[in-house]
Amino acid sequence: MVLPRDFYRRHPALVAPELLNKLLVRADGRAARIVEVEAYAGHEDPAAHSFRGPTARNATMFGPPGHLYVYFTYGMHWGSNAVCGEVGEGVGVLLRAAEPVLGIESMRAARPAARRDTDLASGPGKLSQAFGITRELDGADLVLGDRGIRIVSDGTPPPADPVVGPRIGISKATDFPWRWHVPDHPHVSVRPRRP
Repeated sequence: MVLPRDFYRRHPALVAPELLNKLLVRADGRAARIVEVEAYAGHEDPAAHSFRGPTARNATMFGPPGHLYVYFTYGMHWGSNAVCGEVGEGVGVLLRAAEPVLGIESMRAARPAARRDTDLASGPGKLSQAFGITRELDGADLVLGDRGIRIVSDGTPPPADPVVGPRIGISKATDFPWRWHVPDHPHVSVRPRRP
């Protein structure tokens, strides 16, 4: 079942944990279960690309919910976000990691440096690369699937007790507990160190 537009029309900190265990699906047969996400909340979040308002780069974040915001980062990776909230808010959820379930050979071809299947989509840049997501998919409608990409539910519920903690790879608002992941999942990008 495709997630409806209203699913996304909320604060990203509400949407994010509910995206866990949903499926990111490409029309070419690639699919992966979302196992790690981070919320970014526009003007209330100094770590968000949209904190200072709309630009040419982040315009999609300020559009309607349920679209894909794709951005280039660190001069080498694409990040993929589900736009949330209302038009003009500039909020969304970063898809940090996913477990490949279909089209794994295509993902391996897209990510030849991955030594194990657990490395195929275990990070935002890896996930985008495994799914062939580039700037060309910025603005794609995840509800209508207009450019061959959607987020759907196969009935698997989000974990009852996801791991919650600070976001990764940012220098501002580092104390916001806006990163969620499936507990003990091998495809998560960074797992807490055991004592």
